Amino acid sequence: MPSIVEPKLTDLDFWAEPQPDRDALFASLRSAEEPVFCPRPDGPGFYALTRYEQVAEASRHPQVFSSEPTAVSLVDPAPSIRDYTGSMISLDDPRHARLRRIVSRSFTPRMIQKFADDVSDLAARIVDGLVERGPCDFVTHVATPMPLQIICALMGIPESAYDDVIDATNAILAVGDPDHVSPDGKTREQVLGEKFTILDNLMTELGRLRREEPADDLITALLHANVDGEALTELELRRFFSLLVVAGNETTRNALSHALALFTDNPGQRSLLLADLETRLPGAVEEVVRYATPVTWMRRTLTQDHTLSGHTYRAGDRVILYYNSANRDESVFKDPHTFDITRSPNPHLGFGAPGPHFCLGAHLARREVTVLLRELFRRLPDIHATAEPVRQRASFINGVKSLPCAF
Repeated sequence: MPSIVEPKLTDLDFWAEPQPDRDALFASLRSAEEPVFCPRPDGPGFYALTRYEQVAEASRHPQVFSSEPTAVSLVDPAPSIRDYTGSMISLDDPRHARLRRIVSRSFTPRMIQKFADDVSDLAARIVDGLVERGPCDFVTHVATPMPLQIICALMGIPESAYDDVIDATNAILAVGDPDHVSPDGKTREQVLGEKFTILDNLMTELGRLRREEPADDLITALLHANVDGEALTELELRRFFSLLVVAGNETTRNALSHALALFTDNPGQRSLLLADLETRLPGAVEEVVRYATPVTWMRRTLTQDHTLSGHTYRAGDRVILYYNSANRDESVFKDPHTFDITRSPNPHLGFGAPGPHFCLGAHLARREVTVLLRELFRRLPDIHATAEPVRQRASFINGVKSLPCAF
């Protein structure tokens, strides 16, 4: 079928361009009548789904828009890392539904309440440390500790492993960023294999310990989970562990970092928030997630021919669901490029679109961001960024590497 050819979306240099430049390209792609095809020099290209209705429809029809063999990479996983990449985010039903059912049962009300209390206590300690430290890098000292410590506590990961966890998650999600390139010239697959192995070994050791001495954490719950006679296999447990550690750290950290940058760049919105913090904070969190869209895209592969927006895509075609573009769709959001914490309704796709793959950790992420922003703005209402954020050179994650702050 006739299509527009747009190679920029596969170029990491494009993703390092200023936000207005990237927004302008996606606006032109949303208005295009023809499908948008993105060729790749080292493998099959893909079609870009940039409109809200396209992303939503593809998400509602997983039997057509498959998450297999991978939802998180433009290229199919190499044999050397295939065992690491088959988490439930890259599976279809019935296997996806089975895993999600088992995992969901492990998040008991008692466990959720325990970690809800932990979020509040941790937020207070983070801001205590910030007050004592003074001006610093917001990413390192504020945005990173919140999800890192909550996820690690949830999984029972010891503090001695925190640095390894952060290093692994950074490398896995930011392959191609100069700060995460292997100094000895290792390939992408080699780096990914090494980092996933670190997480695998950590899960294996935690599993051994929790079988000997059960504890009040998610690892213990998952090891003993049994839903209708079904339990997680060792491989499924390791894959879910890596998924939760990586996704739980990176997305919340980046949402918090973008929040400070957005309220620095939009002082009127800060004033509006501070005038009624409790009432306006929930809407502010949703607008941060919409505007920043920490996870930029997910991949799907068509299982059969399918007509979408008047054009027929063929079985085997790869499509990328661009959540960042859907969250700027003019047909759904009024003044989409404006940061507006009073936006209502705000049906953003920052946690994915409705469907079986909607983010399992959305509730926890919302709570972490809400509680930390409340503590920050209640105690340090003038906290602000003192320079532009340094972004990750990556397309999958809208990541922030550093952001100096003062108050």
